[in-house]
Amino acid sequence: MRPIKSDVIVVSAGTAGLTAAVTAAQGGASVIVLEKSAHIGGTGSVAAGLFAVESCIQDARQLSLTREEVFSIYMNFTHWRVNARLVKTLFDMSADTIEWLQNLGVEFRDVFAHGKGNYYTWHVVKGPCREFGYAGAAAAMMKIMSEKAKALGVKIYLKNPAVAIIGDSSRIIGAKARDNSGKEIEIRSKAVILATGGYSIGAVPGMPGAIGDGIRLAKEVGALVKEKLPEDLILMGKSSSGDMRVFMSRLYQVVDQPILYVNLSGERFMNEEIVLTPIFPGNVIARQPEQHGFGIYDVDTAKYYFTKGTQSIGSGPSEGNRQVADFNVEITNIRKEFPDNIADSLEELCSKTGINLDGLQETLKEYNQACESGRDYALNKQAKYLRPVRKPPFFFAMRNASSALTWNGIKVNYRTEVLTPEFRVIPGLYAAGMDIADELLHDTYPFMFPGTAMGFAVNSGRLSGINALNYIKR
Repeated sequence: MRPIKSDVIVVSAGTAGLTAAVTAAQGGASVIVLEKSAHIGGTGSVAAGLFAVESCIQDARQLSLTREEVFSIYMNFTHWRVNARLVKTLFDMSADTIEWLQNLGVEFRDVFAHGKGNYYTWHVVKGPCREFGYAGAAAAMMKIMSEKAKALGVKIYLKNPAVAIIGDSSRIIGAKARDNSGKEIEIRSKAVILATGGYSIGAVPGMPGAIGDGIRLAKEVGALVKEKLPEDLILMGKSSSGDMRVFMSRLYQVVDQPILYVNLSGERFMNEEIVLTPIFPGNVIARQPEQHGFGIYDVDTAKYYFTKGTQSIGSGPSEGNRQVADFNVEITNIRKEFPDNIADSLEELCSKTGINLDGLQETLKEYNQACESGRDYALNKQAKYLRPVRKPPFFFAMRNASSALTWNGIKVNYRTEVLTPEFRVIPGLYAAGMDIADELLHDTYPFMFPGTAMGFAVNSGRLSGINALNYIKR
């Protein structure tokens, strides 16, 4: 069978891949996208929005944050352990990317911050949302981009995973894929863009297919790849006692408060205010016995938040406080839905969780005294966040330190060209999105700039498409 021909092959039809495909096609290139799943959009379909700085939306809100300020804050936060030239390039093009998306037909709800004290960089897409915050709104953007790609003549092959890159460290000339019948097909091209989403351990819904395909393909043709150990993962909290997402969708405004956290020894280990930046608790919990942490509150706290609503101190934008008309009915429903997350005594709570009872009782004595006095001498938690834990039933959820994504990745330069171990460019090979996570992120996700991961995916996708076009023209 004769090889199929195309100017550009994009591996994966996710956020970075679709962006790269549309960009290359707008420049006049013929593009084939190889997607191993049956769907278009990838993680972008469960996201809410993307990072940008100095955008037209921020200007309309008279937000004065500058690219220079963001770059300085970000590089200090990452201890300069990222690709500074690439990060600066992506920040600089982010405002133009918002306008590029708007020209495609994407609308934005507004720009948000992840809670008080963080920066207004999260450009949330206007689209249908899931119950949990604005999750899923960006699916509208992915739909618009996929329709634009098809209108530009991009051929998207679903259930056609890329199995190999054709070429070596001297030049790339195409890729091999496996079609949905299991037959291998060969595609010849002038450039290949890898955008498969890096790795995910399953902490984020919608990312089960991110198993490092692009990283493996690049390594096989001589690319420099960083593959780090599990303890070097980017961390965030995840529930091990039931589905935290489902539990939080019912108790979201309560669980998201800086309530008491203890480890298996029953001891406090952090100022619970840091739950307002969800990545930080993951880092702290990683240091606890068995990497477990338990958020606990009592019925009085639950009733207060359920009946009066909550302050807007949670992570991400809120569509209003959730109030409950009949608290007793709500508790009955919670008992039915989440029997493993409610206890009628401290003894039962410890039996269900494995927390040391003596340690917990000692902690509660100290913590409740702090709540009464309004002074947390142990960890300096603000008085407005101090609520005692005394009256059953008690509500709790366990979080363990798990990965949202890894900071493994392909080594690239600031043009997203893939490099060899000798730091030579592999002509015709590009990588974008979380396939180059190691170039963009450090050990802790920069939660103060919400939308960073999706912003990096979209902007690096555009950048790889632009530079692939330049390479083809040369």
